[in-house]
Amino acid sequence: MLQVDIRELARGPVDIAGELAGNYPLFAGLDFVLAGPVQVRGRLQAAGEGRFYWHGRLSAQVTEQCRRCLAPVAVNVAADIGALFTPDPEALEDPESYPLARDATLIDVAPAVREELILAVPRYVLCHEDCRGLCPRCGHDLNAAPCGCAPAADLRWRPLAALKDKLRF
Repeated sequence: MLQVDIRELARGPVDIAGELAGNYPLFAGLDFVLAGPVQVRGRLQAAGEGRFYWHGRLSAQVTEQCRRCLAPVAVNVAADIGALFTPDPEALEDPESYPLARDATLIDVAPAVREELILAVPRYVLCHEDCRGLCPRCGHDLNAAPCGCAPAADLRWRPLAALKDKLRF
């Protein structure tokens, strides 16, 4: 767990280092698969009355699907994290702020890690730049070999005059 007792911060900043397993409940329902634990490190410090700032870094490996051929692709992800934990409701309008109960005794940085991980994972990946994808007719992986489908018809725009004889008005 990446939790810090607030009383520890009275002596100064606290270094945080650890990992969150890929099956950590906070990661349930993500659009990607974690290939291993999420490594986390950073420093938490007091930033005023009831406010605490954490600057950290995460690194992980996720598995996504190639956007053209649907093959699994391993992607390394890293991100810097800056998060303010505060009970001030006005400060919570800032996307880098996280709620903290006034009577809280622990600060858990895991929600900030989850959010930054989601933002750091690329939306689309390719298995390789020249991926040929899947045949739109039969679904064959064109990277393995050509399929037996006939070439697609020329669907480019043609002037209406060229089609006039084929259309009945």
